[in-house]
Amino acid sequence: MFSSYIHAFALFFSLLNPFLMSVYMVGIIRNTEVKVFNKALIQGSLIAFIVFVLFAWGGENIFSRYLNVRFESFQIFGGLIFLVIGYRYVFQGADTIGEMRGAPEHLAGTIAMPFMIGPGTISAAVVTGVTLPFTAAVAVIAVTLFLTCSILILMKYGHDHLRYKHAKYIDRYFDIVGRLAALLIGTIAVDMIVNGVFGLMNSANLS
Repeated sequence: MFSSYIHAFALFFSLLNPFLMSVYMVGIIRNTEVKVFNKALIQGSLIAFIVFVLFAWGGENIFSRYLNVRFESFQIFGGLIFLVIGYRYVFQGADTIGEMRGAPEHLAGTIAMPFMIGPGTISAAVVTGVTLPFTAAVAVIAVTLFLTCSILILMKYGHDHLRYKHAKYIDRYFDIVGRLAALLIGTIAVDMIVNGVFGLMNSANLS
């Protein structure tokens, strides 16, 4: 029983990886004041929390009953998005993420989506809601978001204090970690596509 909690937390934290997310958000981290960044990050985390709890509660029924689509189709489409992001990051670096950001005046929504709310994290919310009791799933989601948010705030403070003295090393960190993370993103993307395809095949065989 306890292992299911650890597995759910590990799944969520690996997808909401604050070290990986800091690479995605490099433009926001560099060009936003601490107070504005912290406020937007907390608001974005609250938005993500509400969305994750909703999908943990509704599960796949949200797709099949209310949206009238298959969850497997969502996995395949999300995997394709991740695959494009990972591919572009490997060959273009952090600048490709800057092109995908929304308007700077909507930081909370920009941080919540696509940095926190994405195909992978929504899928993780659905899986967590299926494998754990609802209250336990809510607790896991809350702890993961709180930890992720806290680490990102600390990284923002660290970046602002070191950016002038050690700018070369910070840029190198973002470049190296970003390109390594792109390999993980691509792997997750392919796995999501494969799971979606097998899910559609199994549904077809059952019908």
